[in-house]
Amino acid sequence: MKKLTILILAFFLCFASLSMAQRGNQQYDQEKFEAARIAFITNRLDLKASQAEKFWPIFNQYQEERKSMMEELSMLNRQAGREIDDEKAKELINKRFELQEKLLNREKRFMNEIIQVISPSQAVKLGGANRDFTRHVYRMQQGRDRGESNKN
Repeated sequence: MKKLTILILAFFLCFASLSMAQRGNQQYDQEKFEAARIAFITNRLDLKASQAEKFWPIFNQYQEERKSMMEELSMLNRQAGREIDDEKAKELINKRFELQEKLLNREKRFMNEIIQVISPSQAVKLGGANRDFTRHVYRMQQGRDRGESNKN
């Protein structure tokens, strides 16, 4: 069963890689990207089907909320790059700390929720697996870009 799961996950990764590579400069397919991410993380954490069924809705909700907060933080950072007076700067600093605290509290809540579904050791591996997937996609993209530049 484990070999079958690994084969299926490898298939999804290869399929997503090939489809992204064939698109050239076109926008990547979000559904294929998400399928590859799910396959990668599921494999890396060695999630059982019963765990995955409960894990992914919690994880996706957390990711959506985190993304929204990170966009807010990015907006604050762009405002800080402009010419502002000291009073506005103090306000931005306080807003940034509030948002960072909100992010930390959300992560704590997420971890408390997730360890009800997966083991604490799997939860610890999650951060690394997510970063590894991002690196994997980045390297694939760079390799594809180098391959295209070598053709010219």
